[in-house]
Amino acid sequence: MSMDTQKVGTGCSVVFLALFPYNGANADITTNDWGSWGQVVAEGNLSFIDPSLEKGRLWLEGQMRWDNDWQHWYQGMARAALGYSLSDRATLWLGYTYLPTQNVGQPYVAQQDVWPAFRYVLPTDFGTVTFRTMFETNFLRGDQPRYRPRQMLRFMRPFDFEPRLSLIAWDEVFVNINSTYWGGQAGFNQNRGFIGGGWTFDPGFRVELGYMNQYIDSSDHQHQTMHNLIMGSLFIGF
Repeated sequence: MSMDTQKVGTGCSVVFLALFPYNGANADITTNDWGSWGQVVAEGNLSFIDPSLEKGRLWLEGQMRWDNDWQHWYQGMARAALGYSLSDRATLWLGYTYLPTQNVGQPYVAQQDVWPAFRYVLPTDFGTVTFRTMFETNFLRGDQPRYRPRQMLRFMRPFDFEPRLSLIAWDEVFVNINSTYWGGQAGFNQNRGFIGGGWTFDPGFRVELGYMNQYIDSSDHQHQTMHNLIMGSLFIGF
């Protein structure tokens, strides 16, 4: 890692510590090398099964994740959910996530999550704002589940000079409600922030590319990890 990158990462860590100062200045800050996440997300209504299921929704998602300067695959993710459209803006979801993980120096673990979620899309004059609340029950090693709500706020604004090109920014906060042996202590768990651009080829096909900062608190709140990630996404609507 270059000295400039290390300084940037450390500065960001200090900002996050100021926002979440529960363990004081004695925490050990760890800044990771660069990595990347790639994801494909497909979402649409269930009218292709039967027209009467138009309000039903299907969400399918897959991710691959690398760290250590792109030299190490450490995580995959598969997600599936069924939803119901309360309106053209609000959707309820019930889903499942499978998360195989092999971090450097740690045992392999395959986390499984079940969760309800609520999403609200708010068009405005300056862009589209999306609120998404998920309440995960994480099953790790052992028989003690971890309860972890997560809140995302997302902003998307097409550029006036080229409406197919958009500014994308979002942030998502994770909090552990309970303390578990494998899932860590109760309290702040992690934050993900993204800034980048998107290109809409047509209403059912969009790509996004940008920088994501993932800030993770350790299970014992004694050190923090910073992932600097290039994230690419493909969104498919049907």
